[in-house]
Parts: sequence; structure tokens; C-alpha cells
Amino acid sequence: MNEDTRKHPLRHSAQDRQTADRVPDTPQSRSPAYRLAFADEDFLTREELRPVRLQLELLKVQMSLDEEGVDSTIVLFGGARIPEPARKETARTPALAELSHFYDEARRFAHLMTERSLADGGRRGIICTGGGPGVMEAGNRGAAEAGGRSVGLNIVLPFEQAPNAYVTPELSFNFHYFALRKMHFLMRAEALCVFPGGFGTLDEMFETLTLIQTRRMKRIPVLLFGRAFWEAILNLDALESFGTIAAADLELFQYVETAEEAVAALDTWEEPPLGPLVR
Repeated sequence: MNEDTRKHPLRHSAQDRQTADRVPDTPQSRSPAYRLAFADEDFLTREELRPVRLQLELLKVQMSLDEEGVDSTIVLFGGARIPEPARKETARTPALAELSHFYDEARRFAHLMTERSLADGGRRGIICTGGGPGVMEAGNRGAAEAGGRSVGLNIVLPFEQAPNAYVTPELSFNFHYFALRKMHFLMRAEALCVFPGGFGTLDEMFETLTLIQTRRMKRIPVLLFGRAFWEAILNLDALESFGTIAAADLELFQYVETAEEAVAALDTWEEPPLGPLVR
């Protein structure tokens, strides 16, 4: 916020922070108790301040995306371990190497959708990923190669992880809370594409499907890349046969294989009318 956007005449908090940093060095001014509360990292990371930190993670990203003109996103979920085909010999297993073509599909899909976004003003349909390697890198890379912006929603993990080099710097965010990160994935999503992945990808996918199923979220296209992969790891038809989900729940997503097929699916998708809520 600059002075032109301030709506009141009161002194700016940043000014007081700068002034407080210049006070004489005394035992009193060195005491942690004397620090301004909003500039005191030790205070902000206390257990009792968790509600404040949750709110900050919601607000920082929300306000930044608003200010950067990101009206809607197309979200890509997928495995961090999937290598690009040129590096598939580095994959941990031969089976993982066989999934490397999905890197190219994600890259090409993001490129195609970013070209469309730019032709429409560059505010809608902006690619959004988890900001890491693998499929996430491919999505941000395709957007960058098309000359557009893309969002990366990274998260602090016990092992070292940095945002991939293709995320737009002004749209590169870092999270402490998985819950807030997943919320931001969906708050502006107009479509969701899910590539092969592990626990994290499954978690993100099933949370989305649950929100749509329970009508806690507006229905959007959900595209699963690679029918063979998904049918090998999940027997969703069994859930319907046991009665734990309704037959209509199997229509909340569709399978695609290529970037071009995904684009065609989005072009022809129509939001179905709401049927009875099955319990």
C-alpha cells in the first residue's frame, strides 16, 4: 500500500517500525517486550498466534493475486517426481520413467491455455501449480514459454524445496499450512487438471471432488490425465458398487490422455443441472 491508496490520515505502521529501529540502544529498547507486536517474529510464531497466522496466509495471497490482476486460474496437480523425458533416466523406477511423457503433456497444455489467456487479456485462465518440480514445473514452464504469467503455491517441507524457475516471481508464494494452500488452489479455479502423482496429488484431488460432491464448491471441469494410471491405483467403480458413493459421483471427472484432448474437453464442457443431493 502506498500513500495514495491510504484511506485515513493516521501514521503508517511502516513509519513506526523504522522509527523504532533507530531508538537509542538501551537495556529497555533491547528487551523483546519492547518490540512492536507486528514486527516481533518470536511473538508472531507463538502457539497462541496460530489464528492470526492462518488469517495472514489467507490474506497475503488473496490480496496479492487481486493486485496482480489474476481473476481466475486453471489448476494443475501432479507428481513432483515425474521427470521430463530428456531426464527420464534419472527416475527412481522404470515405471516412473514411463510416466515422463506427462511432463510434456502438462507443458503443452499450459502453453495452449496461456496463449488463450493472453488473447483474452491475460487475467483469466492463468496456470496455477504447486510451484515445485515435476508436473508442477512443466505447467509453469509451458506458461512461461507462451509468454504468460503463472502462479506457484509452494509449501515449506522438512527437506529443501524451492520454487521452480518458471513461476512468475510476483506470483510465487510460500505456505506453512497445507489447508490454506489447498484453499487458494480452488478459490479462483475455473478448471482442474490432475496428472499422475502420489499422496499429495491424491489429497488435493479428493478434497476437490469432495467439495464438489457435497456442493461446498461450484462444479468445475475435473480432468484426470492418464486413464491407465488412475484405474491401476484407484478402483472408483468399487466405491459405487459398495454404495459409498453415488453413480452420479463418477461423472464429476473425466479422463483425458493428451493436452489437445484436455483443451477439447474444456471447450465442450457444460455445467450439468443440479440433481438431487444423494446422501
